[in-house]
Amino acid sequence: MARMARDLVLIGIGAGDPDWLTLAAVAAIKNLDVLFVVLKEDELDDLVQIRRALVERHRETPLRTVELRDPARPWRSAADYPAAVAKWRSQRLEQWRAVVEAEIEPGQTGGFLVWGDPSLYESTLAIAKELIAQTADSIQLTVIPGISAVHALTARHQVPLNRQGQVVQIMPARLLSYGLPAGVDDAVVMLDGKQAFAAIDPAGINIYWGAYLGTPHEILISGPLAQVREQILAVRAEAADRHGWIFDTYLLRRN
Repeated sequence: MARMARDLVLIGIGAGDPDWLTLAAVAAIKNLDVLFVVLKEDELDDLVQIRRALVERHRETPLRTVELRDPARPWRSAADYPAAVAKWRSQRLEQWRAVVEAEIEPGQTGGFLVWGDPSLYESTLAIAKELIAQTADSIQLTVIPGISAVHALTARHQVPLNRQGQVVQIMPARLLSYGLPAGVDDAVVMLDGKQAFAAIDPAGINIYWGAYLGTPHEILISGPLAQVREQILAVRAEAADRHGWIFDTYLLRRN
């Protein structure tokens, strides 16, 4: 007799506001048998507490939780960035595969709560797919979308993500070294730990910047890049120092 399948669910929990949880996400949280919580090397209590609060808000019964300590992220100072990322992903995959196989019994459902949306600038989905491919027993994967930081940003600034007939690019900050790519008038920039926006030619560019989107600490600044970039740098540095962490992103838009 074939063994019952196990279910793995990636639940997008939105960018920060607990009210941004979808009905599908609420139903999935209620249906979990085990929750996997990934503790990153620099994880702070604020982020852990938000996850706990979501579970407590939407469940009437206790939820078994398994903590996973993330491998160190050496690529921040690595000479070979692609090799460092590949090594980290391999270490993460091996850890997750062992724990998922051990903790989800046949017929049970395990899940991860994923910030924003699981399919946008998130490694969880890619690793989950590799994990399933390497697991002998059947695992059914479900992905529940969430409100991404990109859509939270444009909603808060009350601007459309795309302009009629225009291309929108979502890009990592390291590709912004020489300014907006040719032919791109609208770009959302992610993972900008070095504030690349302050080093590019600001002529003719507006910025819509947001930090801690959806949380009580939310900060929004917008305007011509030449006029507001110094303000953003100062506000960002002060906020990061005060809270000990910062999540921010921005939209660059040519006039």
